[in-house]
Amino acid sequence: MNCPTELTVRDNFPQALRCVVAVIATLLFLPIPGVLASSGESGSNTVVAKIGAHAVTQGEVDSKVAAQLYDLRKQALDDIIDDYLVQQAARKAGLKPNEYLEKQVNSSSPRVSSAEAEKYYNQHKAQLDTRTGVHSFAEIKTRLVDALQHQQDQEARDQVLQKLRAENHISVLLTAPRVSVASAGHPSMGAAAAPITIVEFGDFQCPFCRAAENSLNQVRQKYGDKVRVVYLDFPLGFHPHAMDAARAAGCAGDQDKFWQFHDALFLDQKQLDPAGLKQTAAKVGLDANKFDKCFASDKHDAAIRQDVAEGNSLGVTGTPTFFINGRQLVGAQPPPKFSEMIDEELAHAQVPAISRQAMSNSNQRVAN
Repeated sequence: MNCPTELTVRDNFPQALRCVVAVIATLLFLPIPGVLASSGESGSNTVVAKIGAHAVTQGEVDSKVAAQLYDLRKQALDDIIDDYLVQQAARKAGLKPNEYLEKQVNSSSPRVSSAEAEKYYNQHKAQLDTRTGVHSFAEIKTRLVDALQHQQDQEARDQVLQKLRAENHISVLLTAPRVSVASAGHPSMGAAAAPITIVEFGDFQCPFCRAAENSLNQVRQKYGDKVRVVYLDFPLGFHPHAMDAARAAGCAGDQDKFWQFHDALFLDQKQLDPAGLKQTAAKVGLDANKFDKCFASDKHDAAIRQDVAEGNSLGVTGTPTFFINGRQLVGAQPPPKFSEMIDEELAHAQVPAISRQAMSNSNQRVAN
């Protein structure tokens, strides 16, 4: 689970609660860190499999998992940078790295008291009881205190690392893989010249797409005219009303009310059958005759199929799938995940062209 660092457990937000409950479970059964094995071979032309006379290269495999490879490299790079910064800071303080971190964390992360843990338990008793199978504070007291402390200490540690990064000049030359999405002419919100374009492949019957709307709304509020959102249809076959909803949204777009219709569909996903779609059309003020005629036709079917084909070509397998300036982000992610990628893109946009070329060349060498 990705727990946003800017939410503290004492804020009592639902996501923080889920993170805390997850920590309670994992603290009891901590996994042993794994090690990535190396085959001893490298290079995009290395043959990793043969199908008869046909050879499959490492480059082909890597192209299928480019986003995941980048995430792994980025995480490893972040760990290396953080370890180095802590080592240098610890040396200046005359301490060992673990002693330095512990001292810094303890200075900004007070001990969680039993009273605080009990207050948290009382506020979220129903959820905690359901997730942990306990029915009293006494049963969960020790684990809950430990979980709350662990979460709070982790947030304090992250703040220490952020401060060290801010105090040092760090140039990250690793660049993210990106693709070109054929999104021209599709419904969009935001300035065409916005430095950030978020393309969503969505399904109006998908509950995760509906959940992602909250994140998108927060992103738009936070970044304003720096962000442009574009919507492409990707109705999933196992959602019986998804195709009808996509057709209806296209018809609403013909009357320049795509986004009003889009918001209404996600507001009530129980109204996606033909009768419900017509009621929604009336609610948003569409011309009923024009809408009904359009909806009864196959006017938008080809465009919808083209969207699906575009998604398939980019490796989209489910909804929602986002491409932020061509970088893939899958699922109903919380706002911090969007912000992390958007902030990187905004910083990247400020780098001089010659530096971006150097970064690209460096990343190519890493990839090979």
